[in-house]
Amino acid sequence: MINLKDLVEKLNLKVVSGEVDRNVSGGYSSDLLSDVIANAQKDDLWITLQIHINIVAVANLQELAGIILVNGREPEEATLKKAIKENIPILLTDLPTFEIVGKLYELGIHGNER
Repeated sequence: MINLKDLVEKLNLKVVSGEVDRNVSGGYSSDLLSDVIANAQKDDLWITLQIHINIVAVANLQELAGIILVNGREPEEATLKKAIKENIPILLTDLPTFEIVGKLYELGIHGNER
């Protein structure tokens, strides 16, 4: 496992909500909420371009380590408020999905075997 705080520092991610002193066991990238519900596992770091409030509910339901929003996207105001209330880490990057996933992989974050 890798600590989310370490990933934030190494990848220069901007933290906009949640506590980042938690472990990350794997990663999952998808923009379909139903896919994340069906396949992401506890303590995964979710990479997405979705910014609406439902991403917080999905992260909470799946007990994810956090959410990385790609392409310079920022969460909607309601999403940010809910993430702060639920202590769900939302992290921002200007990188596209493909690049941030590659960097995470190089740092030891892999997809979990199903």
